[in-house]
Amino acid sequence: MTRRWVYIMAAVIIVIIAGIIWFYRQENEEQTIRAVTVEHDLEMSAWVVDWKWESGVADLQQMSRNLDRLQAFAAYFDSENRLYFTDDMHKALPHIFETARKGGVKYVDLTIVNDRWNPDGTAVQKDPGIVSRILATRESQEQHIEEIIDTVERYGFDGVEMDFEKIGDADWEKLCIFYAKLYERLHAKEKSLRVILEPRTPIERLALPEGPVYVMMAYNLFGSHSGPGPKADHAFIRKLASRMKVLPGEAAIAFSVGGFDWTDGGKVTSLTEKQAAELLRQSSTAVPMRDKASGSLYFSYKDEEGLKHTVWYADGETISQWIHIAQQSGYDNIVLWRLGEFEQGTLNKLKKNHF
Repeated sequence: MTRRWVYIMAAVIIVIIAGIIWFYRQENEEQTIRAVTVEHDLEMSAWVVDWKWESGVADLQQMSRNLDRLQAFAAYFDSENRLYFTDDMHKALPHIFETARKGGVKYVDLTIVNDRWNPDGTAVQKDPGIVSRILATRESQEQHIEEIIDTVERYGFDGVEMDFEKIGDADWEKLCIFYAKLYERLHAKEKSLRVILEPRTPIERLALPEGPVYVMMAYNLFGSHSGPGPKADHAFIRKLASRMKVLPGEAAIAFSVGGFDWTDGGKVTSLTEKQAAELLRQSSTAVPMRDKASGSLYFSYKDEEGLKHTVWYADGETISQWIHIAQQSGYDNIVLWRLGEFEQGTLNKLKKNHF
């Protein structure tokens, strides 16, 4: 009898232990599912540019279901500080709108950048003088706001994105006030406003208005201004994310796909992801390595003249790591520079939100 009860008690204990193990496994699985769900709860948008609009629209066709917004990098300035669209963008806009709407993209915004196009066809990128002239008087500010609203309504954009860069210190106070006025006018017409910020923007001391979404450019760590290296690394992203805590309201982080080719002679060439990958495929001696600090790929090769080149670029795995760092830092609003000549593997990741 005693032995029988021992067996019974042992069996009961085994059942209880098994139940406890099952319960904790289920709890862990649910926690894992919840964690994955939170980690992948992204709001994603991307730019399409006028000089690569055809390949940009091709990428858009593949991943539009995963984009909440699309930014048409479309409006520059002429020599008289009026908004200017290139011929390429005039051709592109109908295709951009059609592809975005068919693909389920909810919002298409107009990006305005302070590049100046001269009558002779030359261009000056990121001209701070344009910003100074627009902000010079109340009348010039009001004139620009009216032109923006007229353009947005005429073309059917859902919002505006202001990409003013290389701002002079003397203009920041006026520009913050201008952004507040522009936001109020757009908001009254149920249009949104996003403001692009460079990493060097002194956001800690600026009185940026509440209302707009602020987009921090988490790139240009290395590029045409420097020697070889990644567009961003994990430490750079974390530092920017920490600084962004002072921004009022909603904020987003922008990442840049592709990279640069540095020649030993000093020439630096910008590359799309597809161009970088093609250089790698064409070289029989290049061995790609993945940088642990940034997740970027890099390799070296020699051209037909025997000159050594060093290439750094971001692919789908790089973007996955950067997005993960952003989410760890509390930011789920991600912007990609730019659509056009993504590798298929990257498009597949973006389509499936495999980050």
